Amino acid sequence: MRVLFMGTPDIAATCLEILARNGIEVIGAVSQPDKPKGRGHKLMPTDVKVKAEELRIPVYQPEKLKNGELQPILDELKPDLIAVVAYGKILPKYILDYPKYGCVNMHVSLLPKLRGAAPIQWAVINGDETTGVTTMLMAEGLDTGDILLQKEFGIGEYETSEELFDRMAQEGGEILSETIKNIENITPRPQNHDEHTYAPMISKEMAHIDWSKPTDVISKHICGMNSWPMAYSIYCGEVMKIITARKGEPVAGENGEIVGYEKGKGLRVKTCDGSIYIQVAQFAGSKRMGIDEYLRGHEIKYGTVLE
Repeated sequence: MRVLFMGTPDIAATCLEILARNGIEVIGAVSQPDKPKGRGHKLMPTDVKVKAEELRIPVYQPEKLKNGELQPILDELKPDLIAVVAYGKILPKYILDYPKYGCVNMHVSLLPKLRGAAPIQWAVINGDETTGVTTMLMAEGLDTGDILLQKEFGIGEYETSEELFDRMAQEGGEILSETIKNIENITPRPQNHDEHTYAPMISKEMAHIDWSKPTDVISKHICGMNSWPMAYSIYCGEVMKIITARKGEPVAGENGEIVGYEKGKGLRVKTCDGSIYIQVAQFAGSKRMGIDEYLRGHEIKYGTVLE
């Protein structure tokens, strides 16, 4: 089967590599145009472009899709199926309708739950105990197509979005491979749209910690914001990013108050129903480091209330 791959970021690159490893005939990779990054605004290739070139797969980077810009590529390659992972743009109808077996998307949630841009982070932030990956036949709506295959797995108590992301990339690549190989024998099933939830894009402003919330909520918030944009509070007028933390028992004090420090555990901060031990943080003007290490060269003002 001739498969055209469409994707842009690193999760898509991982899936592309797994497809190739599993013997899927990938005849081309479509990715978004290179974009300037860093201080020098140097044009940098997408992760999919880098991986495709490594695998010696032809790369195509149309500026737009809606004006038929992909049509000549489709006519040249004649794909039987288009596999899509985090391409980043809505596919027009002429692309959806082109391949014999349709466009198959790999989505990192158990649809119809967590449709949208950030399902991995919201699964962690929401405190979900399980999540999974889904392949579906793409339709014109946002993540509304018929489901092909799904795989469910658990989320660890302190598993970060970054850690879950890495697992999702591997699981997603494998389920996408399985779907493509068995596409003729899979019966699509409609989603129950009444059960859908939404996973909107994460912003930096969402990373601010509200210490008046329960310990479980704050813990999941910290895990969900790792590795971007990183949960933070204001300590002595400066941003303090909180990288990792663990839950603690109730303690006297004001919500957000730094009530003490325990070696090997971290900096203890009061919540509405317990406490949080900050283990790794990044204070203003300092690199990211464990609290034990930070305290060897810096002083912490106990009694300070984090804002």
